[in-house]
Amino acid sequence: MSLRPVAPPPRAPQGPPQALCLGDGGGRGPAVPARGLGGGQSPCVRARVGGCSTAGSRQAGRCQAALKQSTRVGAGARVCGHGGGGGRGGAVILGAGRTRHRYGTSPASGPDVLFLHGQAFTSKTWEALGTLALLAGEGYRAVAIDLPGYGDSPPAENVATAQGRVAFLDRVLQELGMRRPVLISPSMSGRFALPFLLAQGDRLAGFVPIAPVGTKDYAAEQYHRVQTPTLILYGDRDASLGPQALQSLRHLPRHRVAVVPDAGHACYLDKPEDFHRALLGFLRQLK
Repeated sequence: MSLRPVAPPPRAPQGPPQALCLGDGGGRGPAVPARGLGGGQSPCVRARVGGCSTAGSRQAGRCQAALKQSTRVGAGARVCGHGGGGGRGGAVILGAGRTRHRYGTSPASGPDVLFLHGQAFTSKTWEALGTLALLAGEGYRAVAIDLPGYGDSPPAENVATAQGRVAFLDRVLQELGMRRPVLISPSMSGRFALPFLLAQGDRLAGFVPIAPVGTKDYAAEQYHRVQTPTLILYGDRDASLGPQALQSLRHLPRHRVAVVPDAGHACYLDKPEDFHRALLGFLRQLK
């Protein structure tokens, strides 16, 4: 498909931190580390959630409404601190993973978007690349998480199996209040995304694999049963995982392919504008 550059993303958000309480609620108290997504307590955890710009009363009102809705991170979530400032977004440590949020105007009909990451990266990659801010500006609720053992997330024994990784993503979606998001899965994160897609693909509005690992672990018949709309993305200079993943993922019945020119394995880093163009085009078709 033909890819053209998109406009630069909005400036990064600013603003003081807040605390968000996830889970069973209770009185206010200091932020403490969460026990993990595998079960146990859900204490008040530290979050950075920026406010909304005051420029334009209608736009500011929409942003405030989206921010209020987006901070309801699962049943019993409550704001434990007070924030302000002039940015959109922030971060929250959610159980075993830090989750970075960017909030735009109220998403009328577009799905939420959940970003995973590759082995050499974290949720900060999508923040630094401007992806979260760009999607927020387009009206999507975009969230990126640190997988267990990466970034600010401690290792978790319960993700050693495919079943455990499916349960992990299931809990993340529940805590974030995401009913049918689009799942973005580069490279290593395929170990999480692929078993979830095959087991619970009906819970996803869309799937964007970016040269994921683990595609050979499943038979063509398993892929044939998945009805999730899929955008298979990879760089044309990725001579290994990109073409290898395509050989398996092409068995998904509702797929399309976008090859990013002059880009390697991490095509979103090599050609971010082309990557954003392809992603936004896919998301718009899901509305």
